[in-house]
Amino acid sequence: MMPRLPDGRWPAAAGAILLGGLAGFGQAPWSLWPVTLLALGALFWWLRDVTSARRAAWLGWAAGAGYVCVSLFWIVEPFLVDLPRHGWMAPFALFFMAAGFGLFWALAFWAGYVVAGRGRHVAATAITLTLTEMTRGVILTGFPWATIGHVWIGHDVMQLAAWGGAGLLTLLTLLIAAIPAALPRPALGVSAALLLLSIAWGGGAARLASVDLPAFGPAVRVIQPNAAQHLKWDPAYIPTFLNRQLTMTAAPQENPLALIVWPETSITTRLGQAGSVIAAMADAAGGVPVVFGANQFVDGAFRNALAVMGGSGQLHQVYHKHHLVPFGEYVPLGDWLSRFGIRGLAAREGGGFAPGPGPTLIDVPGLGSALPLICYELIFPRHVHMAERPDLIIQITNDAWFGNISGPYQHLAQARLRAVEQGVGLVRSANTGVSAVIDAVGNVTKQAPLNEAGYLDTPLPSALPATPYSKTGDLPIALVICLLLFLFRIVPYSITDIDGRVRPD
Repeated sequence: MMPRLPDGRWPAAAGAILLGGLAGFGQAPWSLWPVTLLALGALFWWLRDVTSARRAAWLGWAAGAGYVCVSLFWIVEPFLVDLPRHGWMAPFALFFMAAGFGLFWALAFWAGYVVAGRGRHVAATAITLTLTEMTRGVILTGFPWATIGHVWIGHDVMQLAAWGGAGLLTLLTLLIAAIPAALPRPALGVSAALLLLSIAWGGGAARLASVDLPAFGPAVRVIQPNAAQHLKWDPAYIPTFLNRQLTMTAAPQENPLALIVWPETSITTRLGQAGSVIAAMADAAGGVPVVFGANQFVDGAFRNALAVMGGSGQLHQVYHKHHLVPFGEYVPLGDWLSRFGIRGLAAREGGGFAPGPGPTLIDVPGLGSALPLICYELIFPRHVHMAERPDLIIQITNDAWFGNISGPYQHLAQARLRAVEQGVGLVRSANTGVSAVIDAVGNVTKQAPLNEAGYLDTPLPSALPATPYSKTGDLPIALVICLLLFLFRIVPYSITDIDGRVRPD
């Protein structure tokens, strides 16, 4: 006998928060996808007992809030770097994040009931929750971090993202969890869910078996200086961190290097005033191109920049980060809010950084084109979906903001998913954890441990032929979702009670 939905609003909410929290353990670093499926399955089973759209929304909100509290609890970490200044914001950040993101789940549960009616609302909710998970990656600048489909990163099912991205993975996850509760007979539902899981796993494994990865190219050196965030901008430590990176850049190499990559804001001097620093970098690199991060003051505003330095020390190209972190690199109404002590965690005075013009490709001498991404930009599939396909993706980041438990590993996991979606290798240099080189099917070929200084020397991964997702993006899965919801509205149905009896609508 399966457990029933607890009586009363608050007992039901408490149970839903618990189940949502358990579902969050499918995210990195735990990656316990069976726990996610079981927790969501229990939540969908409770949803069978719901008799109104309003109560469905309440159940969804509570589950969504619990999910966010576990999967995104690292959100408090940036506020703890400068504890006296920002520490008071930490609990509010997690509370408002959980409450706000819970609204997406509430909307999905409400819409599933309204669209399909009682009796089919469980299956419909799996569809609507996929849609709201995709929507939160876009609305209000978007935040597609720890979406439900990310539980498959690192497993064979992840390969299906080459066809449908994270949206397809999320839809599969929710359908597998919902089917046992959606069908009249639980035994039949469990069998159907296991069959769908087997098909998804087998499809991913088949892709891995059929992919012929091209031979790796020339070698890249990835620098990880491990500069603690609270010390990174301290004048007493700036020379230490710079010299550490120069020493690692100049270290002997077993194979000729084609590229060296430094992390986000790896030099603290403004780019326009960094002539002596760039000369030292060129000398240490010994003629090898270097990609590095810095701040640049352009047109009266600071910008977060990625620069490409040629072998002789000249700057070939500079890319400006275009998707800034809200309340991190800028604060809406920042000039006004700064009067009350509210500033972006990584921002300059008032409004903080200014955005660049948008995604673009850069030319890396001797290697071809690369898509530059600075930190947060990597989590948005739409920023990687380019009309002209790159030969390589380069991400520079400063994950020292994200703590030591889950944030850095979830960021790395999303880098793996971007590589699968595009069929393109990815190089990421992090100030600390987790620098890595990732091949075109999402395998981490080499990585640096969290909170350790060091460098990686490894061959550059080659690109695969263009994947279906790299050509279409999220459009096909969005159309499938809309079609399914339309069918729920127009196809006649009956209401199936919990005991299996059917009565006409």
